[in-house]
Amino acid sequence: MLTPYGYPTILKTACIAILLSGAAHLFAKPLLPEALIFSVFLLLFTLYFFRDPIRTPPDKKRTVLAPADGKVLLVKPVNNHFTGPSSTLVSIFMSPFNVHVNRIPVDGTVTLLSYHQGTFMMAFDHRSLESNEKMEIGIENKELKLHFSQVSGFLARRIICSLQQGEQVERGKRFGMIRFGSRVDVIVPAHVEVTVKAGQHTKAGETVIARF
Repeated sequence: MLTPYGYPTILKTACIAILLSGAAHLFAKPLLPEALIFSVFLLLFTLYFFRDPIRTPPDKKRTVLAPADGKVLLVKPVNNHFTGPSSTLVSIFMSPFNVHVNRIPVDGTVTLLSYHQGTFMMAFDHRSLESNEKMEIGIENKELKLHFSQVSGFLARRIICSLQQGEQVERGKRFGMIRFGSRVDVIVPAHVEVTVKAGQHTKAGETVIARF
């Protein structure tokens, strides 16, 4: 299954592959085999990158799900304008080889959407949390306020977020992606227990990262 978020890029890549192979056939036939191999590789990698496997959220109430596939880079206490003091940050790094479709961590209402321009530092550099381009998202329900950010990286320079202010959302549902590797930072309030550690791998919409 492919994500619709990737359809424009897939179409552009297919056109580039066809044009490259056609140009080699017309003007540089000795290079045609290499052009075909490169074109096929480019198209297959693009299809692989925009894969969107079916995910089934666990039947565990009062839990926070990972919004992204990847590896937990950092778990640390922070103060946050949305979740309050003594909150906890869970930072998930997505390599170019991870599934990049992002999913909703908890049921609730979207009460914060804020886009910030910024730099494009390497996503695994912790300074990118503050300085890089990002989309901040806040979800509230009767039991907690959750803050998370799609953060761009050195390669990932396109954040896609389909959420709307005031929208009712369900845990595990798709809401966007970050193209070509980056990170998603989740901040939970003080009363929420984080259940993952640095170095652990996550799957969006399936891995429980906290409970409340």
